[in-house]
Amino acid sequence: MDFTFSEEQQAAAEAARGVFAGVAPDAVPSPALTPGAVAETYDRALWATLADADLLSLLLDTRYGGAGLDAVALCLVLRESARVLARVPLLESSAAAAAVQAYGGEEAKADLLARAGRGETVLTVAAHGRTGHDPAEQAVTSRQDDGAWVLDGVQTAVPWAHDADVILVPAHTGTGRTVLALVPRGHEGTVLAEQFSTSGERLGELRLESARLAARDVIDADGAWEWLRDLLATGTCALALGLGERVLRMTGDYTGKREQFGFPIATFQAVAVQAADRYIDLRAMEATLWQAAWRIASRAPGPLPATGDVAVAKIWASEGVRRVVQTAQHLHGGFGADVDYPLHRYHAWAKHLELSLGPASAHEEALGDLLAAHPLS
Repeated sequence: MDFTFSEEQQAAAEAARGVFAGVAPDAVPSPALTPGAVAETYDRALWATLADADLLSLLLDTRYGGAGLDAVALCLVLRESARVLARVPLLESSAAAAAVQAYGGEEAKADLLARAGRGETVLTVAAHGRTGHDPAEQAVTSRQDDGAWVLDGVQTAVPWAHDADVILVPAHTGTGRTVLALVPRGHEGTVLAEQFSTSGERLGELRLESARLAARDVIDADGAWEWLRDLLATGTCALALGLGERVLRMTGDYTGKREQFGFPIATFQAVAVQAADRYIDLRAMEATLWQAAWRIASRAPGPLPATGDVAVAKIWASEGVRRVVQTAQHLHGGFGADVDYPLHRYHAWAKHLELSLGPASAHEEALGDLLAAHPLS
């Protein structure tokens, strides 16, 4: 399969490299090392720079000021952002805006999309770990009442919840369908509490108590949540890939300079083999990522739904990013635990991404169910 990127996709990646070139890796102290340490908000200066570079509107149509690109372009930019641990809601806001564009009503599009593309409105998604497939497992319920929608329930670990202007909340209807509710921050009937990730990021527990929304603020199109869920998962795989590539480069630089017995430790077979194994992990993560992103972008038919390709990408990303950072810590020795060296931050972010993706065994089970339901000829 030809994974050559288009000129537009390559231009987006090049613009991202230019923006992130001068960004220092996230330096928020890890909670395990500095109890009580937490990031207060996202990097607003970087967010403004991304907006100026038109990188917040990649997936939007030109009528909303966007570039009209696809999931592959977004993943290329996310890959670059993860290399510097960029603290911005790029994935969530871009994916949410794309879902509104693809499935939302005209009023919602007019209200949100152009402002989201300019970075003036920040969107996020209460994806409940980004792993749920069964609508009955969604933590929020919805019902219609006199032309409006009423939501009840709790969503945990909502990224950027305290900074986003609008939170997309998946809610099941009790009939096997899932709708997406556009819930403004501070909306009547909502309570937002603080939670914290393993990397010290400030998350939110969103509690909905008979929160009432107009019909215009609820996306009830078939397939909307499934498409958004797959895009979020694939974008998270892109973040894992970019982080892993940067960590392996750091490891190569360190082992090439660190000497034992008069030789760089990179020349020792035990070190070289471990690094080579992690390189293989990254190439597998990359191949499965682009397969999943291409399926989402093209909506191309296949022997399995795109969810199957996304499951394979998540298997490799969740396992691969963990192995890469663990090997990096091992090969760095005690230096890897130095809080003045950024490797501990990459390790904390990798753990957060791994937990967000969910265990590989769950994705293997989901893939098995898909294969059983769609037997290959």
